[in-house]
Amino acid sequence: MPFTYDKEQLAETAELLKALAHPVRLCIVKGFFEHGACTVSTIQECLDVPQSTVSQHLARLRQAGIVEGTRHGVEVHYKLVNPRVGQIITCLFYSEGDENH
Repeated sequence: MPFTYDKEQLAETAELLKALAHPVRLCIVKGFFEHGACTVSTIQECLDVPQSTVSQHLARLRQAGIVEGTRHGVEVHYKLVNPRVGQIITCLFYSEGDENH
């Protein structure tokens, strides 16, 4: 039986994986998955990277539809909004039966 596939779905999935395929972005997304929303300052402190680096990676994640930001006064709180990414994080970092996720 020949392979059957949806080319559009494969292209969308490939773009999603490309957006995640950087250690800093993967760490940011894993942090959102585990802890919920947070600010650029919090991410910067956790990763010990410059604020500009965090902002560039968040821009890439926003562009891919993985995260979104909500303004609260002078701060923007970012959070994970793509449920497929949560599934990917679970597959990559947690074993079956892990009670935390």
